[in-house]
Amino acid sequence: MTNRSTNNINSNGHSTQTRSKNNIPNEFELEYVNEEHVKAFFKALSEDPESDQTEHIAAVTDFMPIRQRVKKKKRIPGEFEGYSYHIFIIFSIILFEVLFYILIRQIVNFWEYFYQWRGISRILREVMRNTNNYEEWIEAAKQLDSYFKYDEWKKEIPFGYYDYNLLKKVNRDLKSLRQEETNENLQKLKNLLQDCVKNNYAGVENTRLYSHSYYGTKNIIEEYVDKVTESLEFARNTKLLSIKDKLELLKNTYKNYGRTALCLSGGASFGYYHLGVVKALFDANLLPTVFTGTSAGGLIAALVCVRTDEELEQVLTSELNTRLTACSDPITTWVPRWWKTGARFDACDWSRKLQWVTKGSLTFMEAYERTGRILNISVISYDPHSPPKVLNYITAPDCVIWSAVIASAAVPGILNPVVLMQKLKNGSIVPYNYGNKWKDGSLRTDIPVQSLHMHFNVKNTIVSQVNPHIHLFFYAPRGSVGRPVTHRRGKGWRGGFLVASIEQFLKLDLSKWLKWIRDLELLPRVADQDWSSIWLQKFEGNITIWPHSSFSDFFYILKDPTRERLESMITSGQRVTWPKLRMISNRLRIERAIQKGREELRRELRRQRYPGVDNQRKGDDRRNNIDELQDYNTSNGDDNDKHLEIEKVTDIGPNSDYSNSLESSSDNISYISSTSDEEYHEGQDDSHKFLLSSNDPHIAN
Repeated sequence: MTNRSTNNINSNGHSTQTRSKNNIPNEFELEYVNEEHVKAFFKALSEDPESDQTEHIAAVTDFMPIRQRVKKKKRIPGEFEGYSYHIFIIFSIILFEVLFYILIRQIVNFWEYFYQWRGISRILREVMRNTNNYEEWIEAAKQLDSYFKYDEWKKEIPFGYYDYNLLKKVNRDLKSLRQEETNENLQKLKNLLQDCVKNNYAGVENTRLYSHSYYGTKNIIEEYVDKVTESLEFARNTKLLSIKDKLELLKNTYKNYGRTALCLSGGASFGYYHLGVVKALFDANLLPTVFTGTSAGGLIAALVCVRTDEELEQVLTSELNTRLTACSDPITTWVPRWWKTGARFDACDWSRKLQWVTKGSLTFMEAYERTGRILNISVISYDPHSPPKVLNYITAPDCVIWSAVIASAAVPGILNPVVLMQKLKNGSIVPYNYGNKWKDGSLRTDIPVQSLHMHFNVKNTIVSQVNPHIHLFFYAPRGSVGRPVTHRRGKGWRGGFLVASIEQFLKLDLSKWLKWIRDLELLPRVADQDWSSIWLQKFEGNITIWPHSSFSDFFYILKDPTRERLESMITSGQRVTWPKLRMISNRLRIERAIQKGREELRRELRRQRYPGVDNQRKGDDRRNNIDELQDYNTSNGDDNDKHLEIEKVTDIGPNSDYSNSLESSSDNISYISSTSDEEYHEGQDDSHKFLLSSNDPHIAN
């Protein structure tokens, strides 16, 4: 059993974590390949449930076979009618605008490098860009803020991108209502918290508030975060509010505030930059518990979600390159394969290599029970008319993770569509969903924001975007989080107003032509796939991290990384993430204050109603503990109408006090109560435990 680490975020957003150093085995020396599962996967790929595998051949003699005459296939209405001069004209306009756009961007880069960054500012900037850890980066960022006088901007309260008058009143009342602990003040404090603990309340999460300095934001917003977390703790610990009132308060704040998810985009070998993003968040103790990934992002998300903190600390190093060998086939192997099958890579070969990444054939439910992290992987059906599907422990609990990662990477020409695999209770795997085939979800849904919100109340997304065809067009004319515009000390536009206007015009015009092609159905369906969504879907989140790639990365887009190159990509990913950590920290401080309150109140409620149960639950055998709880309930005279319901809380926090009690075994079971969907999803807080509930109104909340 893994001992979890103790982690907190102090007022500066730093990690105050103390991870226990157990004698856990070296992750890189472990093997998880199950050849029986590989054979089952190969068999599933070989079968086609929609076609007859028998070919009937007639013959004049034994040496003269005659196949039936194949009739010419009729054109299906709605299919692409063929190329026309319209598409060539539009593509010519798009090509010209793309080339002009690249020229404009290069002009801006040269102007900033040779004109704006000179003298002391260039020296300070180079120091910041070459720091080796987050603490060094903070010091360098503060020096730049002081040089450009951005620290003076932080002290000023008025600003046009948030309601500062409302925020001043809230900060004042949050402080005054805690001065004297009376029933009247506590009721007012409760109402105030329910009103002000909301997603982007008064505009405090507007990225413009973090885009005018290199580190931090306005002092009044930092004060708001401090006051809210202190008030939530005060309301949780007071003796004048009942547990029912406290739970009601935290339930409402959870629903209003939501939670954060880390979304990792696709991008082939560019996806290894995600490792640096994950490492920066992990080292700062700012990793969310909800993850989503497609293609390469799905690989990294799976790597993280199946491992505990101690195991993750081992693998987030450049030594990981020894296990990233998906592209190891020589040209003499993959060229004949591509010629015969139309795919460069072999799915069965990937199934062997990915089993180390996913620690064997773990399912989404097993990974969630093991680490408390919620893994989501986007795939789309081979049928072009079916909607995308987000796989997680709710929508596909028994789906094998490595099969989902392979499906999410199945881009036409790179990997053929594959069958998802499902694990049975006896440990064997069989085709999932009648053996239908699936492919890369990023072709239509790179960032499944809607599904995350529906299943896990996600209202804030951190997106690590490495898709090369999208990265080219990222341009923040008014600055981005932790990267203010230096022109006119942050009051102007990047590159000047004229250049910024031309850049925006070109992007909008390109989008217009792409939508015109899509809406008039002029784009041919290559490999029976609508490719318009790879440009026109939403690729950004509330906070978007754009790792700095180089032109040379395109030469390694389908190659395994060397140790030196992986080390460089991890470092680059960390450095572009550090400017975002302050904003992420402020958000997660409030989220975790709500989470901590719900955990403690539910433990207290269990101790009051079932005084002999809590200590029993600390044993190693969770199944026996559940049986004891049921026996305890029966012995107290509860009938079938008042049966004890044990609800599996949706999000298990990796750092929760109860995470020690979970095993990484497929025998782990969860009893889900017959409550409504609203009650079930309401319980999705970061607590690695079971919620004991009955008809008692206290527990229902």
